[in-house]
Amino acid sequence: MIILKSPEEVARMRQAGRIVAAAVERLMEVVEPGMTTEDLDRIAADVIAAHGALPSFKGYRGFPATICTSLNDEVVHGIPSPKRKVIPGDVLKLDVGCIWEGYHGDSAVSVFVGGSPSAEAEKLVRVTEESLEAGIAALRPGHRLSDVGHAVQQVAEGAGFSCVREYAGHGVGRALHEDPQVPNSGEPGRGPLVKPGLVVAIEPMVNVGTWRTRVLRDHWTVVTADGSLSAHFEHTVAVTDDGTEVLTARGA
Repeated sequence: MIILKSPEEVARMRQAGRIVAAAVERLMEVVEPGMTTEDLDRIAADVIAAHGALPSFKGYRGFPATICTSLNDEVVHGIPSPKRKVIPGDVLKLDVGCIWEGYHGDSAVSVFVGGSPSAEAEKLVRVTEESLEAGIAALRPGHRLSDVGHAVQQVAEGAGFSCVREYAGHGVGRALHEDPQVPNSGEPGRGPLVKPGLVVAIEPMVNVGTWRTRVLRDHWTVVTADGSLSAHFEHTVAVTDDGTEVLTARGA
């Protein structure tokens, strides 16, 4: 069941989004070669706690950390570790969520660690972010929800990449994952009608090679089935009477 949010609920989610954005911005500022992914997890935890919020991910279905840190062919859900150091050339996906007064915010970015990225990696990250922007632009009152995934797919596949189909965006609210699912592919003009009060996390996961994935033995980390590079971006977005508001916008 899709739960439309009241203006008061969106206001709480707006604050959750600001805290998530602050944590993401801090991580983007400090990440450098030689840091462990656990170092990054600790920094995000400190930012979230300093704002009086709680992490969304820690303990969620048994997940052991505050954030997800996924490297290179890892698509999503990578577990931070004191044994995992980031090195120059890595494509690092940082996924952060927090809870403010009972409501969640959720956002992700892909960043380069030191050095100069390969031309392929640079293009992949740029296109994935552009596909997120296209998905947000397609989320409008009176449109259909499948317009979002179609817009994401057109940008990503138009650049020669593939969209992960086994994982998707989702509704957000009192629960981290609510209805509806927001796939990153599909035909336009289908699915639920987009209405004011809808709040969703749009999150393209885009691969250089196949869209297929597999899960590692830790039962969390999702990797590309062919070992190809992957990128991930995400924003929590609220539908308003006039259009949309990106609740996790950075620099706001």
